[in-house]
Amino acid sequence: MDVNAAVAALAAIAGVCTGVIAMLAFRWSERDQTRPTRTSLHTDAVLPPGVDTVLSVLRSSAVVLDESDSVVKASSAAYALGLVRGGKLAVEPMLNMARDTRRDGEIRQVELDLPRRGTGRGEALAVSARVAPLGSRLVLLLVEDLTEARRIEAVRRDFVANVSHELKTPVGALSLLSEAVMDASDDPEAVTRFAGRMQIEATRLTNLVQELIDLSRVQNDDPLEDSEPVRVDELVAEAIDRSRHTASTKQITMASGGTADLHVWGSRGQLAAALGNLVENAVNYSPARTRVGIAARRVAAPGGDLIEIAVTDQGIGISEKDRERVFERFYRVDPARSRATGGTGLGLAIVKHVAASHGGEVTVWSTEGQGSTFTLRLPEAGAARRNRGSAAEAGAAPDLDTDFDPDFDTEFGAEFDTAPGTSASASPTPPLS
Repeated sequence: MDVNAAVAALAAIAGVCTGVIAMLAFRWSERDQTRPTRTSLHTDAVLPPGVDTVLSVLRSSAVVLDESDSVVKASSAAYALGLVRGGKLAVEPMLNMARDTRRDGEIRQVELDLPRRGTGRGEALAVSARVAPLGSRLVLLLVEDLTEARRIEAVRRDFVANVSHELKTPVGALSLLSEAVMDASDDPEAVTRFAGRMQIEATRLTNLVQELIDLSRVQNDDPLEDSEPVRVDELVAEAIDRSRHTASTKQITMASGGTADLHVWGSRGQLAAALGNLVENAVNYSPARTRVGIAARRVAAPGGDLIEIAVTDQGIGISEKDRERVFERFYRVDPARSRATGGTGLGLAIVKHVAASHGGEVTVWSTEGQGSTFTLRLPEAGAARRNRGSAAEAGAAPDLDTDFDPDFDTEFGAEFDTAPGTSASASPTPPLS
């Protein structure tokens, strides 16, 4: 009997202890749930109401710091720029600004050049940082990326400087020539000579203004607004006709060929101007009694067939360092020769913009003393592809233009097949056949 009572007492004591332990564990769990952790200290709950919503719609990179300089809130753009790393603000000048603002409550702003993440070339990231107090304990940092704006401003500044220089040359020449004409009014032969020079400078000025207008148009206009299927052979014929007089004067033979009945989709005026500039450059920079060839062909590509129009000359060629820059506005490989030919340095820039706006590209292969090949690569018109499919079902084969000089193709074909190419973006040019 005493043994049973003892066992019962022990069981009761064990039950009471189990209940006490369970109650203590429950209370401890509740305390852990309500206790602020390191993670909860840096959540959005510490932000003033509405701040999180405002930060989420800002275009600027946003970072919120607490009194210990820990990051409470940071936008994805801030991480992308490398401003926040390991929960801390990684840019020391911005961190110093935040501390000063927390101390005196003043709003501060500064522009900085930061190293770009993931590049080893020392490229700088231009940013504008603005720091302001947010409540009594927090500091808000807003960072705006100014890199693209600075690049556009530099392009605009260089363009204005180049245009001013190019316009000043013929205008100054016209002013001096007009004074010479007035001083030589009693010498008919001198007047005639100076008037001829004035006409040359006036023509150069007119061409420059027209090419500035053309460049502005191709940069601003959407070629899809007035697009249509354009026959490539008509573009080639128009380009040849445009340079026929200059070629005849220099006894340069112009030959066209390749695949017939090709079509591209786009603005006929812009495409004609682009191809015309390529042919005109080939003629202007070729010695007398040489050849200029224009050939078109269809090439397969993953996104659809492309039309390649290659313009080949036997001119002075382009050095490797110049090939990277020939598509820049106002850049000239040989400024002295450009003055002699009346070049403005805008022709290839226009070609590059036309090709890009039509979903294509322009590439160049060249060797000094051997000549150059500029290739305009454009998507084939969809209607032309459908027509070609119908013709293939009917057993028709594309015709070749027999006007193309086979000797010219044989002489330069092998060399172009193995030559490396350079494009406006330094991409390789497929070999020509």
